[in-house]
Amino acid sequence: MHTPLTDQPDRRAAPPVARSGRRRPTSVRGRIGFGLLWSVVGLCLIAYSGSLVVPLWFQLNHQRLLIVTSGSMSPYFDAGDAVVMRQITDPSQLRVGQVASFWPSGSETLVTHRITKLTMLPLMVQDEATGKMVPRLDAATGEPLVRPYILTKGDANATADADATPLTRVRGVVLEVHPHWGAILDWANSPDGRFALLTPPLAILAAMELTAVIQMRRARSATPVAAPTRAVVDDILFI
Repeated sequence: MHTPLTDQPDRRAAPPVARSGRRRPTSVRGRIGFGLLWSVVGLCLIAYSGSLVVPLWFQLNHQRLLIVTSGSMSPYFDAGDAVVMRQITDPSQLRVGQVASFWPSGSETLVTHRITKLTMLPLMVQDEATGKMVPRLDAATGEPLVRPYILTKGDANATADADATPLTRVRGVVLEVHPHWGAILDWANSPDGRFALLTPPLAILAAMELTAVIQMRRARSATPVAAPTRAVVDDILFI
């Protein structure tokens, strides 16, 4: 005959619980270094994100950010600046004195110069027989067909642009000028810029993760393992 076992507290030693995760430095020097590393990561990622977000923000507002590559409009803006352009759809939106971005006739290179004159000129086509440019005539009236054109000139150029530009090749007019933005954005989106902005934060994060793994393994190997103990059963009576 025996008495029932009574609830007794388990006297076995509980095994230590290993903590996982990245350990932060406790010394002042370590904390400063830790903060500087995270500052580098944050600054690089913010700079790279900004180079992508800023042009996108202007696009969402129906504008375009153009990078200036020449000094033909100095001192209004110089190479390395960026200009904000708004698209135009009607000749009435253009004024003499505005700075317009356009593709010159026969060229696909975008040019940004000041408008010196708005005019209506005959639409020219090449005569198949002579090879010369002649006005296209209206089939109904026999009169030359005319189209709106702009005459332009760079502020820093001594002479006006050689050819008039049809309105159909005008992309838009300049609203704002941001000095030095163009050089910064151009560099940030170049292979060298992406390497300089993305490599340091990626290397720092990888080094931090590797350090955390090494510290975790060292902590586990340094923790003593408790020997197994025999369970103690009390209050057992034999008759």
